[in-house]
Amino acid sequence: VQLQASGGGLVQAGGSQRLTCAASGHPFGRFAMGWFRQAPGKEREFVATISWTGGQVSYGDSIKGRFTISRDNTKNMVFLQMNDLKPEDTAVYFCAARRVTSGSAYSRYYNYWGQGTQVTVSS
Repeated sequence: VQLQASGGGLVQAGGSQRLTCAASGHPFGRFAMGWFRQAPGKEREFVATISWTGGQVSYGDSIKGRFTISRDNTKNMVFLQMNDLKPEDTAVYFCAARRVTSGSAYSRYYNYWGQGTQVTVSS
């Protein structure tokens, strides 16, 4: 499975941004997906995860109520809608896939990773 994350860039605090993760190389609908982020000098942090049907989602505490994960299995894509962005959201955002149908908040349970997309929030 190849994952390609896109949609990052520079945005002002309080603004919105939508990240897209496009998957190829395997039937997408049976994989749970996740988004993680890593800021300079910090460990990788869980952002959001979604089950293969999209019926179950979970979010990291720092972004609850501001970010929404969704997926379109017909297009092999996962999305992360980010609203009310804050400078502390600045990081490289990675999408990941795991070969089971339920999501996870733990990066070690993911089998495939995209290359990451930089999100920079200015104050």
